[in-house]
Amino acid sequence: MLREIRPAITLLLVLTAITGLAYPLAMTGIAGAVFPSQAQGSLIEQDGKVVGSALIGQEFKDEKYFHGRPSATLAPDPTDSTKTVSALYNAANSGGSNLGPTSKALADRLKEDVDRLKAENPNAAVPVDLVTTSASGLDPDISPEAAQFQVPRVAKVRNMPEEQLRQIVASNTRGRLLGLLGEPHVNVLALNLALDRAAAK
Repeated sequence: MLREIRPAITLLLVLTAITGLAYPLAMTGIAGAVFPSQAQGSLIEQDGKVVGSALIGQEFKDEKYFHGRPSATLAPDPTDSTKTVSALYNAANSGGSNLGPTSKALADRLKEDVDRLKAENPNAAVPVDLVTTSASGLDPDISPEAAQFQVPRVAKVRNMPEEQLRQIVASNTRGRLLGLLGEPHVNVLALNLALDRAAAK
């Protein structure tokens, strides 16, 4: 019986070493050599300090900044572990709200957000991505239209010419991958950092 079990145990140990240790270490090493920034989380630094990741959205409340998509991520309620509370851009618990088109809570939030944005810029249509959450709740990007929609507010608060802000948005707009995949987008953190640099000049 030991003669039949020994090859199975040997094979298990060999495959565990290959697939559980050697392969992951090799892929980590190759990723670190070929794509060093991405392998480290696509971190964005300013003045030698990490200020965020290009892959995870952040909440920008101040009116002098461009705002990202709404986030629907949650976290455990500190007062009752059986419940959850809203925790915007919580990367430890990504996911959408799962509220459907018949949800009153979703309809109320959408109406509130649309009304607030229409008051901010009454002459333009509200871009969909400024009122809808992404499936992960962590989307770091907005459409160029969503960024352009916010230009009048940011220009007014910062006392900067709108045309200058439109140029900053255009220079931070990324096109489709290989010209085919995805949609043009603007990384909100990168845009706000560029905005701060321009304002400091």
